[in-house]
Amino acid sequence: MAAELREKIAGEVVLSPHPGRTLRKWREGFQVSQRELSKTLDTVPSVISDYESERRASPGATFIRRYVDALLDIDVRNGRRIAQRLGSRPHTEGILGMREFAVAIPLKSVADLLEAKPASSVDLLRDIHGYTLLDAPRAILSMDASRFVEVYGWTTQRALIFSNVKYGRSPMVAVRAHPLKPAAVIFSNPGRIDPLAIRLSEVENIPLLATSLGPGDVLRRLEEL
Repeated sequence: MAAELREKIAGEVVLSPHPGRTLRKWREGFQVSQRELSKTLDTVPSVISDYESERRASPGATFIRRYVDALLDIDVRNGRRIAQRLGSRPHTEGILGMREFAVAIPLKSVADLLEAKPASSVDLLRDIHGYTLLDAPRAILSMDASRFVEVYGWTTQRALIFSNVKYGRSPMVAVRAHPLKPAAVIFSNPGRIDPLAIRLSEVENIPLLATSLGPGDVLRRLEEL
């Protein structure tokens, strides 16, 4: 939870055209004063004020990381009231878990972690920036094309991991039909993989892997990253 929230805040600040205003928005959302935050950061309130009002140049990655960590540390001291509220929103039906990584991770490393083996001939020489774990039948039946975009979170450079898969045809047809493409597709404890699913993986140049791990074990291992 804390890692996901840290990545969300930092990512929003970095991508914002007005990072100072975005910092202020999050500080106020955590109900933290400039004085309290500056004390945690071991600086003076005017530094916080200058960054938030953009009187200083945009903050660098080191300051943003310290700023976000300080907000979360203060919230922990206050009983994690804000973090719990922000993390209480349920996932869309069919999505069992999703996360953005703080740094890119080689797909090969994720495959090794999940004991996943390639099911198609597409190479694994790419990085992923996150993952989404789905219950394949629920996701496919509950999401139309406009809502399928939700599985991509903040970036398409992610692994879509489908559980409750028998042959894998439907998930790969859904990936094929949607204009947004993942960096990789992984089947969790599938049955026999349909040749059509393998062919679609190769046509789309999307690595297709399979692991014997169930969705619970997949999620636990991924949360260790």
